[in-house]
Amino acid sequence: MIIGSTAIEAVEGNIVKMEFDAIVNAANSSLLGGGGVDGAIHRAAGKELVHECRLLGGCKTGQAKVTKGYDLPANWIIHTVGPVWRGGENGEAGQLASCYSESLSRAVEIGARTIGIPAISTGIFNYPLESAAQTAVATLSAFVEQHPEAFDRIALVCFDEQATEAFTKAMKAF
Repeated sequence: MIIGSTAIEAVEGNIVKMEFDAIVNAANSSLLGGGGVDGAIHRAAGKELVHECRLLGGCKTGQAKVTKGYDLPANWIIHTVGPVWRGGENGEAGQLASCYSESLSRAVEIGARTIGIPAISTGIFNYPLESAAQTAVATLSAFVEQHPEAFDRIALVCFDEQATEAFTKAMKAF
């Protein structure tokens, strides 16, 4: 989908091997690495990443902080902490939307024109994929409408076909 001059798309692939100005890390609150996307980003970026993350003092759910990309093709990593799914009645949708909007705000601050974003909270945090995709697409679309010249490309980088289909479906329904 295109909003203003920004292409928003769902792509299947490995975010640590893709070239963007910035990528988003679906991190845990310590920012010191973990499983899934977070672990893969930390392994691919190299040892220097954990040292810089220690200086950030963690991150709260729904917020985002920036580090260098180190050994990644991306210049920057925007770390955001998604909500753990607890049934949907505990503010999870608002927290997830905040992850996307805060990540884009940090991207604007560092001048990133292209950004790769994983399916935040849909792994070990158990956020339902279809609902997460709808929240992501709505939040990204609203942000880009308010900042029409901020980005050239936003890619929702999906690890598998199921996630790619869910994000593509959410974009078509939007």
